[in-house]
Amino acid sequence: MISEHSEEYVQSDASDDDTTALALKILVAGGFGVGKTTLVGAVSEIRPLRTEEMLSQAGQLVDDTGGVDRKVTTTVAMDFGRITIRSGLSLYLFGTPGQDRFWFLWDELAQGSLGAVVLADTRRLEDCFPAVDFFEHRHIPFVVAVNCFSGARTYGAHDVSRALDLDRGTPVVLCDARDRDSGKEVLIRLVEYAGRMHTARLLNSVS
Repeated sequence: MISEHSEEYVQSDASDDDTTALALKILVAGGFGVGKTTLVGAVSEIRPLRTEEMLSQAGQLVDDTGGVDRKVTTTVAMDFGRITIRSGLSLYLFGTPGQDRFWFLWDELAQGSLGAVVLADTRRLEDCFPAVDFFEHRHIPFVVAVNCFSGARTYGAHDVSRALDLDRGTPVVLCDARDRDSGKEVLIRLVEYAGRMHTARLLNSVS
């Protein structure tokens, strides 16, 4: 780990072109049923690792399925996917569980992350407040990606930013978590934003 919240990197054995393998760790977070597993699966070049279990009657008391009545499974540990940007550079995607009872996993998953995508559903916007607070308090760069569900009212990025009381400059983008290209655009915005934030912190540390 380069610093507390910088990207993790792995150096491979010497090869013909002597390249260094760099793996950037990105979290995909948000509320229950917002589309985290869908996003990871849509953009991953490998078959994603999923830890989904069927919703049970016992969980009805703690899992609020209002607005996502068709959801029948839930992530109980994490999702994992990978994207190769170019030779020697990959993104590792870790989808976090959305329910309160699994939040103890977030600290472990966040270690060494470059940044995070906080998925939001405007029908249940309050569900992403815990994720926003988590990353703000730990100074982990993040973008808010509004998953545009069919039939949901569309709000502009500025309206969502005000509703979530985001820090000035925190990107808000609209996306379709099912669409690979849309998901990639979200990740590009995050990497660009995280890069600017880390550069600014490095400059401040030496000034």
